[in-house]
Formats: sequence, structure tokens, C-alpha cells
Amino acid sequence: MLVGRRLAVAIGTICSHNLSTKTMSRVAGIVCAVSLALYGASCFIVPTTLPKGAPQTESGAVVGQPSAIDGTPESASWSPLAVGAALGLLIAVATGRPALAADLENGEAIFNGNCTACHAGGNNSIVAEKKLKKEALVQYGKYDVQAIITQVTNGNGAMPAFGEKLGPDDIEDVANYVYSKADKW
Repeated sequence: MLVGRRLAVAIGTICSHNLSTKTMSRVAGIVCAVSLALYGASCFIVPTTLPKGAPQTESGAVVGQPSAIDGTPESASWSPLAVGAALGLLIAVATGRPALAADLENGEAIFNGNCTACHAGGNNSIVAEKKLKKEALVQYGKYDVQAIITQVTNGNGAMPAFGEKLGPDDIEDVANYVYSKADKW
């Protein structure tokens, strides 16, 4: 009962903090992976009790099992393969980045560091009509993540190219951030 109360207090403490959705998703993924890994590893353990109705030899061993042949009891132990698979899965979940997921927080940070001088609030201080708002992006055929990536990478008109300054992942994150904010600016 004491363990249950401590767990409830710990969960309440975690939930009362303002954790980001990304952090909570990562924690939930880790908990699920550990649970599945432990369950999977337990499937590779030799049972210590005999199934009801299993035929036995005079020594009590189950017929057809290795211990029935040589007469020595076999102890239940963890399979190294199962433990290795469980640890590998845990490490992959804990350190891996979600596949094909845009990192909007990174995109916002890069936007604030490189783009806000000209595009604060989705506006354009150089060419006023070419804003980052949805209406303007649609008008100029740029309301598409790939079109924004091309614009940021190669530049166009008064906008400089950022293809050599920023990495492809960072440019993709900025493009997804701009696309997600276009109808909110």
C-alpha cells in the first residue's frame, strides 16, 4: 500500500509540473517499451511449475524435456538473448528521435535566431506584401512545406539563401514551424 501511495504522489508531482507534450510522450514511450520488454523477456524463461496434467517421469520431470532425459533438474534463468533485446529496445526508445516528426520547438528557436529580423510576427519588413501569413503564402504559391524549404534553402529576391548556413533538418524544422504558424499570425 505504501508503494501505491508513493507512486500516486510521484505521478501527481510529475503531472503538476508544466511538462511539454514531447517530454510526456517520450516518458510514456519509455514506460511502454520497458513494460513490453520485461513481458517479452519473461516469455523466454523456463517455467518453474509444471502444467497441470503434464506427463511426468518417476523423478518428477516432464516427459520430452531435457531434464527428463538426463535426470538433472533444470533451473529457470533469464535468456541472454531476451535481456539483450529488451535493453536494445529500451536504448532505442530512450535515445531515438521520432521518425518523420517535425521538431517545432527547434524550428521556432532557429526562426527566432535567423528570421525574426525581417519576419517578426509573420510580417516582412523588406517587402511588405510578402508576409508569412497564410493568405500571402497561398497567393505566392508558398503555402507548402516543400516550397518553404526551397525558399529558405535557395533564397529568392531580397531573401538570402540559408542552405549553407543551416543544416537540412534545421531548414525542415523552420519550414514546418512557419507552415504551422501561417494561419495563426
